[in-house]
Amino acid sequence: MSNQSSDPLAAVEALLAAVDGGLVLPPPAERVRLREAAGLTQAAVAQALGVRLPSIQAWEDGRAEPKPERLQAYWHLLKGLAQRYPAPPASPVAPPVSACAQPPAAAPTVRPERFADTHSTPRRVSASRRPGAPKAAAAGTAAKAAVDPRFVNGPLLVVDVEDDGQVVAYGVGGLVLDVPAKSIPALVDWTLKEAKLGQSKLSGSGKDADPLLVLTEAALERYGLPVTLTQQERVAGRLPEGHQVIKQLGRANWLLTKRGFGPWARIYRPAQGSERACVQLCIPSWRALDSRHWGDAAQLPPAELAQLLGTYASRVMTPRGSTAVTGLELMTALHPPTRASEPDADGKRTSEHNPGSLGKDPVDCAPCEAPDGHPLLADLPRFHVRGPGEKLFEEAYDWARPMTDAECTLRHLVGIDVNMAFAAGANGLVVGLGAPMHVKAPVFDAKLPGSWLVDLSHVDLSRVKVAKDTWAELDASLLPSPFTPKGERPEGPAWYATPTVAYAVELGYEVRPIEGWVRNESGRYLDGWYNRLRDAYLATMADLGVDADLSPADFLAAMDGYQERDPQLAIVVSAIKATVKGGLGKLRERPRGEGWRPGERWRALARPTWRPDIRAAVISRTRINLHRKIVKHAAFTGQYPIAILSDCVVYAATGTSPLDFLPYRDGKPLPGGFKLGINPGLVKHEGTQSVLWGEEVRDRFNAPELNLARYIKDGTVTDIDNGE
Repeated sequence: MSNQSSDPLAAVEALLAAVDGGLVLPPPAERVRLREAAGLTQAAVAQALGVRLPSIQAWEDGRAEPKPERLQAYWHLLKGLAQRYPAPPASPVAPPVSACAQPPAAAPTVRPERFADTHSTPRRVSASRRPGAPKAAAAGTAAKAAVDPRFVNGPLLVVDVEDDGQVVAYGVGGLVLDVPAKSIPALVDWTLKEAKLGQSKLSGSGKDADPLLVLTEAALERYGLPVTLTQQERVAGRLPEGHQVIKQLGRANWLLTKRGFGPWARIYRPAQGSERACVQLCIPSWRALDSRHWGDAAQLPPAELAQLLGTYASRVMTPRGSTAVTGLELMTALHPPTRASEPDADGKRTSEHNPGSLGKDPVDCAPCEAPDGHPLLADLPRFHVRGPGEKLFEEAYDWARPMTDAECTLRHLVGIDVNMAFAAGANGLVVGLGAPMHVKAPVFDAKLPGSWLVDLSHVDLSRVKVAKDTWAELDASLLPSPFTPKGERPEGPAWYATPTVAYAVELGYEVRPIEGWVRNESGRYLDGWYNRLRDAYLATMADLGVDADLSPADFLAAMDGYQERDPQLAIVVSAIKATVKGGLGKLRERPRGEGWRPGERWRALARPTWRPDIRAAVISRTRINLHRKIVKHAAFTGQYPIAILSDCVVYAATGTSPLDFLPYRDGKPLPGGFKLGINPGLVKHEGTQSVLWGEEVRDRFNAPELNLARYIKDGTVTDIDNGE
């Protein structure tokens, strides 16, 4: 639906009719304010009015006005919102003070004119970046999220210095506070006592998130900190202990965590009862926001950076460090290790183990699950290389094969990518919660998480079970093995995680484990983590115009160029994806420097969340989920993948779209096969190149099995595939 009229005279007549009918709309900025005040997304308004998302964006940007058939409905919506959310007064108004709050004189200085006008920066802050704005349950409705009175100013502030020298802090929703603090210790005090900053706990037995301050380069200079770290400081990851700001903190009785004063510094005092005194700093110019995951967020103006990080915080959690650290911390925030017990006879409560959590004490992994250099392997010869019979090796696919003659006659190579594949692999997965138990010659139990030494070399992919009592004849030479990351068929006993062995049984083959390390205490530990990240991803993609209920063709159209619709929201999507992969990676964090030597313990081993077995189980299930779809697709269509890289699969096709090779009947996909859509586990279009391109690239590098999935997105190949 176009917003630009091709007939200027008709547009003028419509405008005059609006004047005559009393339907003159408020200015664009007020339209945005009203929608944001109600917590409505642009997508919800578009759905209610029966228009496309770009129409609402154009009306709010002032680039176009509604056509007559939509004008009255839009005017009625804005009028109703104006009655519910009148404009704030123009004169300065102090924020509301609760009965238990500090006296008004101690409250932070709020600039209400900026609070009302969220467009004071050159780039308009759209409602889709409004933190906490819930997706409407139905067209034209929205539920206002409850605001914790302790944290009325949100989870974080971006601290900057204006041209006149005034230190200010930008928050979510256009909030701007004057900051009176003259030093870092004073800034920490102000944050804890006056800023009303933080985030409510995600679990009943959890803890509230500590406030986060993001320091711009100007703020760093004001508070005596370097704008950039030296090479030596970057390697160390922190400022030297003798730095003047660290001395200031010490004199004020503030402490730093073991990571010191680095890009993600945590400044605290020991907790007094249930009261926590901790503030986290994020310093973008010290590379706190990795550009691989946060794009150009570090270069954004302060107000826009506050909106971006605030959106991530409201949908995922307040960042606790890198996306990987945050992903791991999210697991603990949703499943705290302890909880308060029931009152005893004297009415007192004590701390006790929280069922379903990993507890507060670390557990050793099984020897087969231990990475090289682990203390459990200290007795191995120095240059010993462990084989499949000694080491659990569950990793994502990196497989490719030469094209057949028939495939070479087709014109295109089409890549499809599984959305949030590793998150989908974690959904509903039963993992071990406690220490492993060694068993000899066990009977395999698909419900028992653990690692199994078993020979799967007899599983023949040329004949597999694809449904109950239904077998399929396949060309095994065109399929990767589901049991190894490189797709080779196993040659003897090897260690596998439970999902891998269970899949061999599902394919119709008997398994007889030789030994195992199993965990009888188990649960679906990652379900809450998956749900939180799934909801964050879907809500953000919906704000970008990609909804979960689109038809396959509409979904592909909506995905085309979605990142350009709102580059900042696209950064949030990238950070959410990185939180998934990074959090799982942290479950098997390796030593980094720290003066570590093989056979010695490293810092991460002291965490109860150092669990390589859980990481292996998620990756195993993710790879098996993908192979299952590939087998279903091959059995139904006779089409086989040419290359697979992690969650991307490449097929030869007659056309450029996934719809040219994915089977759909009456709009419904093949049961158990690939399905287009935005939900985790469904697939999207990754990229299309020509078959000639693929053959030319492989000829150029004399590599007939070059993994084309690595380059399918844009076709750029700068060097031979090195597996990275």
